[in-house]
Parts: sequence; C-alpha cells; structure tokens
Amino acid sequence: MAPSYKLTYFDLRGRGEAIRFILHHAGVAFEDNRFPKEQWPAIKPTTPFGKVPVLEEDGKPITQSLSIERYLGRKFKLIGKDEWDALQCDIAAETLGDFHNQVVQAFFNPDAAKKDELKAAIIKDQVPIYLPKFDEQVKKNGGFLVGGQLTWADLHFVATLQVSCDMLGSDVVAAFDNLKAHREKVLNLPHIKAWVAKRPTTPF
Repeated sequence: MAPSYKLTYFDLRGRGEAIRFILHHAGVAFEDNRFPKEQWPAIKPTTPFGKVPVLEEDGKPITQSLSIERYLGRKFKLIGKDEWDALQCDIAAETLGDFHNQVVQAFFNPDAAKKDELKAAIIKDQVPIYLPKFDEQVKKNGGFLVGGQLTWADLHFVATLQVSCDMLGSDVVAAFDNLKAHREKVLNLPHIKAWVAKRPTTPF
C-alpha cells in the first residue's frame, strides 16, 4: 500500500511550496494542511521542534524543509544519475538558500524604511553574485541545474526563487535568459502546471 502524506504549513507558498511541487510532480496525493498565522501559537507546540513545514508519512513526522525535499527526491528518483549528481542537488538548493534567507530577513524587518533599504541592497549587491552563476549552471547542464535532467533541485529552485521575487517585489530572474527558460520549463511540467493553476493565491 502506498504511504499517506500530510503536509502542515502556513497558508502560504513559502518554504512549503517546493515540497508541494515535488509531491505534485510525483503524482502523489497528499493532505495540504494549511493554517492562518493566527493559529500558529496553538499549532507550534504540536510540532516536533516548534517549526513548520512538517511532512507526515503514514503519521510519522519529518521536519526541516530541505531534509524533506531530499528524502522525497530520493524516494521519487529525482536525484540525478549518481551520488555526485545528488551532491550537486544539495549544493544548488543550499546555495539558493543562502540567497533566499537574506531576502526573508529583509522582508520581515519591522522597520519599513530599513526593509526597503535591505531589499534594494539585495537586488544591487546579491543578485549579481548568485543569479549569473546559476544562469551559467543551467546553460551548462542542458537547461537544468544538475546532470542534464530534472531533479528535485529544479523544483526547489523555481518554487523558492519565485517566493524571493515576490518578497523583493522584483522579478530578478527576468534578466537571465537561461533561468527564465528554466522557470518556464518547470512551470510547464504537466502536474506542476495543473497545481499552479488551482493553488490558493497567497502573497508569497
């Protein structure tokens, strides 16, 4: 019998969307357990470490978004052809995480003026560090991030970078042709396209 899945996360794309992308692409049914932020104080103590997302597989909780994604990547054969490819998936996802974490910190800065200043600095100083290298990586790998084939890193990248763009208020991918084509390729995967067309509309 196939395992059952339940994903618990805020009613946002955020760090939960890449997990949703992987599950949808794999054609796996799952319970998308969303909650408004107002419910978080009550839900937090019920999670293993006071954080979400939490993915339950047959009732067993799995925490940490990248760990969940790696696990699903292995399970659904989305890690490339060998251990080297699997490592490259990890590197791509964690490197994007370095960029994305800066965006998140800027976005949630409580000082509106400082928030705008930090976002502008990311666009000016950090985008030119990260995105050209990712653009070249996609070019070298035949339109994908790793090994010339679709991996969980591609699904993670598109889902996460779109959240970064939304938080920055700027489509920073638009200036990079290979990344734009990569985004379109992922968003046009049949199960991903169907999901994006029907998913709840959220700010990020």
